Amino acid sequence: MRLRLASFGLCLLTTACGSSLADTYGFPSSASAPGTDDGESGDDTGDESGFASASSDASTSGSATSDPTSTGWSTDGTSTGAPMTTTEAASSSGGQEDLCPRVRVVVPDDVLNVRPTPSTELEPLGTLANGAIVDVVDLVAGELLEGNDQWYEIHSPALDGYVWSGLVECTLDEAPTDGFFLPLECGMSATISQGNFGDFSHVNKSAYAFDFQLGLGTPLVAIAAGTVAALFADTMPGDPCYNGGGQECNSAANYVTLLHGDGTMSVYGHLSAVHVGLGEPVLRGQTIGLSGSTGWSTGPHAHVARQENCAFGWCQTIAVTFADVGGGGVPKTGDMVTSGNCL
Repeated sequence: MRLRLASFGLCLLTTACGSSLADTYGFPSSASAPGTDDGESGDDTGDESGFASASSDASTSGSATSDPTSTGWSTDGTSTGAPMTTTEAASSSGGQEDLCPRVRVVVPDDVLNVRPTPSTELEPLGTLANGAIVDVVDLVAGELLEGNDQWYEIHSPALDGYVWSGLVECTLDEAPTDGFFLPLECGMSATISQGNFGDFSHVNKSAYAFDFQLGLGTPLVAIAAGTVAALFADTMPGDPCYNGGGQECNSAANYVTLLHGDGTMSVYGHLSAVHVGLGEPVLRGQTIGLSGSTGWSTGPHAHVARQENCAFGWCQTIAVTFADVGGGGVPKTGDMVTSGNCL
């Protein structure tokens, strides 16, 4: 059953909307907001292992116009009837009757909202990254935006819903099923509070790390199948460094390191709890622990990186491309991402 949360005036993209559709489709980049205790950058305050926290939020506002005569949606966003089917939509909107099998999201430097109905009336169910590929279920007529009332009903492992056809393109390509995926549960969205080469702490050994803005106790999942090669889980509630601290807490961060089939490793740091054991095989998408703020950190988040194979838990980081992140697979600081890490 799809959620139908009443929230009006929401745009198709997750960035803040202006007063016109031209502003909406200008694809401004998401911005991160401060989230540290001292109100500064919101990024990690740790050493080169990337220990830190940050906070940011991407909001959605504004709404587009609608035309009740051609879409079945009234000017106040309420439905005047059921959405038209593929054939009806093609007939009324001049679209194709031969439905394409999949669509690719085309929103440079942004993410696309997935709606519970073919309209901007209700709050989004989630988001899709630029370049994401999803299956098409149907083509329907919905809210009229910039003279186009065609909406795709889509299906993916992470999300089912509707997207406006003006921000996607038909493709015969298939969504990737292998490679490295985001360390978040299927369908979950989060903001990158510090990306690769972040000037706060992602330098030297941690240059290719990512910090994900997450609340305390959020499940973290394996970015690829592997075996638990190292872990530390000794920092417990009540310990001085459990809720973060300065450089004196550098060695107190709980973490899990996985060894993958290609010989590289991935590390998941600042955990509040570890849910796997040393030597345990782990599937992609399996929960390995919960986000926290243990060690050198100023607040709850997750520090995740792909790294070289070494004898220690924290090694030299290396580049990683996430299969479920569009636009090249490498999110930047301030980007909101949605996980396609689905079992």
